[in-house]
Amino acid sequence: MTTEDIPTTSGLADFVVDGKTYQTFYIIYGDLRNLGKRRPLVGLHGGPGFSHHYMIIPVVLYDQIGNGASSHIRDAPTEFWTLELFMNELENLLKHLGIQDNFDLLGHSWGGMLASAYASIRIPSGLHRLIIANSPASGPLMMQGFNDLLDLLPGNAAEIVRSNEAAGTLQDLDYQKTLEVFQKKHICALDPWPQGLVDSFEEYKKDQTVYLALWGTLEFQLTGNLKDWSIIPSLAQISVPTLLLSSPQDEIQPVAYMPFFEHIPKVKWVDIPGCSHVAMYEAPDRYFDALISFLNV
Repeated sequence: MTTEDIPTTSGLADFVVDGKTYQTFYIIYGDLRNLGKRRPLVGLHGGPGFSHHYMIIPVVLYDQIGNGASSHIRDAPTEFWTLELFMNELENLLKHLGIQDNFDLLGHSWGGMLASAYASIRIPSGLHRLIIANSPASGPLMMQGFNDLLDLLPGNAAEIVRSNEAAGTLQDLDYQKTLEVFQKKHICALDPWPQGLVDSFEEYKKDQTVYLALWGTLEFQLTGNLKDWSIIPSLAQISVPTLLLSSPQDEIQPVAYMPFFEHIPKVKWVDIPGCSHVAMYEAPDRYFDALISFLNV
C-alpha cells in the first residue's frame, strides 16, 4: 500500500501566540480513531522553513507555522521565531488532535532538532518512542560538519563559497553552481529530485521568513537564532526509546549527530549506507524497515 491508497483527512488547528490566532495546517494518513494497539506517529519536517510535502511518513504530518499551508507571518520580528514557539505549536496540535497522551514522534533535519528539544525539555508524558533522523545536536557542530564536507569538494569550491559569503555576493554564478553541487551530493543524490522534495523547496522559496530568522542568510555560516543552539546538555533527560538515523553522505556529519548516541540513555543507531540527507527517497526499503521494526517493538 502506498500513501496514495491510504485515506487522508486534513484541517487547520488554531494556534494562539501573544493574543493573535494563527493556524497550523495538518494532514492525517489513516484514521486516528481506529488505530487499535498502534500509536499515531507525528512527523516534524525540516528546514527550518520547509513544508510537510517531502516527508511521506504517515500518520500525522503538518506544516509548521510560517510554512506551507499554515499561517505566514512575514512582518514578525526575528525574535518571534524561537524553538519555544515551535514546541508550543507542536503541543497545541497534539492537544487539538487529542493524541497528547499517546503518540510517537519523528523529526527530520530541523524537525529532529525540534523533536529532541521537545522530548528533553518538555519531557511529554504521552511520548512513547522518538526518532531523530539526519539531525544535528548542535548548531556549531553542524557547521563544522558542513565545512568539512565543503573542503572535500573538488577544485577551488571551498574558496568560491567562503569568498562570496564573506563579500555577501550570494547571487554570484560560481557560488550558486557550487551550492548546487553540494546539494546534489549531500542533500539528495537522485536525479531528478523526488516531487515531494521539489514541492517543499518551492514552498520554502515562496516565504523564507522562518529560514532567515532561524538559520540566516549564509549556507556555511549559521547566523540566525540557532547559531549558538545546542541540545547536548539536556539529552540525558530523554527517557523514551530513541532511534537515531544517519547516512554517510548526509550534510549532517558524525560530529553533529553522535552526541545523540552518546548522551541519550535508550538509543539505537542505524546508519543507512549509500544515502545523503533524504534516505526515505534514496533507500526507502531500508529506511522504512528501520522505522517499522523500531516502532513495532
